[in-house]
Amino acid sequence: MTETKQNFVLTKSLVFLMAIVCGISVANLYYIQPLEAKIAATFSLSQNAIGIAAMLTQIGYALGLLFFVPLGDRTERRSLILRMLLLVSVSLCVAGGAPSYTVLLIAMFAIGLTTIVPQLIVPYAAHLARPEEQGKIIGDVMSGLLIGILLSRTFSGFIGEDLGWRVVYFIAAGLILLLSVLIWRIFPKSEVTSLTTYPELLKSIPGLIKKQPILRESAINGFFMFGSFSAFWTSLIFLLETPQYNMGAREAGLFGLAGAAGALAAPIIGKAADRISPRFTVGLGILLSALAYLCFSFWGFHIWGLIIGVIILDLGNQCGQVSNMARVQALGDQVRSRNNTVFMFSYFIGGAAGSFLSTLFWQHLSWYGVCFVGLVFQLAAIVMHFLVYKRRN
Repeated sequence: MTETKQNFVLTKSLVFLMAIVCGISVANLYYIQPLEAKIAATFSLSQNAIGIAAMLTQIGYALGLLFFVPLGDRTERRSLILRMLLLVSVSLCVAGGAPSYTVLLIAMFAIGLTTIVPQLIVPYAAHLARPEEQGKIIGDVMSGLLIGILLSRTFSGFIGEDLGWRVVYFIAAGLILLLSVLIWRIFPKSEVTSLTTYPELLKSIPGLIKKQPILRESAINGFFMFGSFSAFWTSLIFLLETPQYNMGAREAGLFGLAGAAGALAAPIIGKAADRISPRFTVGLGILLSALAYLCFSFWGFHIWGLIIGVIILDLGNQCGQVSNMARVQALGDQVRSRNNTVFMFSYFIGGAAGSFLSTLFWQHLSWYGVCFVGLVFQLAAIVMHFLVYKRRN
C-alpha cells in the first residue's frame, strides 16, 4: 500500500530514522579525508595526487545528484533507495580492496555517484511535513546528515590509525547492508509525485533554474560555502602532520567531534528559518564561515584556534545548508527532487573545487594557501548574497 501525504503521519521516530540513514549514508563521502596521508603512502603518491581522489568522490556525488536524484519525482523512493545502497556497498568493497591507485580512483568516483540516498530522503521528509514545519523537519533530518559528515572523519581516523585505511571501507560496506535491511523493514513506501518520463525530467531542469531565482541564488551560495568548507577539511590532515602539530589520522578525526557540536544546532536553525527568514540565516551562515577562516588565518597554528574555527565553520555551513534547503524545498511539491538536484549539484561541485584548490595551494603556499582559497570562496558568497541578490524571501 503506497503511503500518501494525506494518510501518513510523519512521526518523530520516523524523522529520527531518516536522520540516522542520512548520517550513515553520507559518511561514505568523507571517510577519505583523515586517511589521505595513509592512502598516499600505500600507493606512493604526492599530497596533490591523493587530493584528486577526494575531488572525484565529490564530482561523482554531484553527477549522481544530477542523473539519479530526479528519479525521486517519478519513482517509489524506498525501492530506489535500496537499489542505490546495494550499488554503494559494492563500490565501498572495491575501494577497500583496490590493488592500484587507478582502481581506487574509479571506486571513489563510484562511491560518490551512488551515495545519493540523503538527497532522496530530504525531499520526501519535506513532502510529508506540514508547510509551517518544513524548516524544522528539514533541520532535524539534516542534523543527522551533518553529524554523519563530521563523525565520519572521527570513525575513519580511529579505525584507519589502528587497523588500516582499507578496513574502514569494508566496515562501511557492512553498515550500508545493515542499513538496507532496516529501511526495507521500516521505511514507508512513497507516492509518485510526477508521471514525467526520465528524459523529460532531465530536460526540465534548465527551465526550473531559469524560472526560479531563489533556486539560482541558493545554488550559487551553496557552491561557495561548501567550497570553503571542503577546502578546510580536505587539507586539515596536511597541517596536522607538520612539525607544528605532529599529529595523524586519529587526531584529524577528533576534530570531527568539535564540529559535531555545531551540527546539533541544525534543528534550531530550521526553526529560525521558519520563524524569521531562511535568507536571514543563510546570510548569518556566510558571515560565520568567513569569520572561521579569519580565525584559521591568524590562529591556525594554535590548537585552540583550530578548534574554535572548526566550531564556527561547521555552524556557519549548517546555517547555510539547512536554510538554503528550506528555501528550495518550499518552491513546489511536484519538483522537490529536481530542485534539490540543482541545489546539491552546485553544492558538491563547489566542494570538489574547494578540495582540489586547497590541495593545490597547499603544495605552494602551505596553510596560508588553504586559508586564501577559503577566504576567496567566502568573499564571493558575501558578494552574491548581499550585493548581487538583494532581498528575497
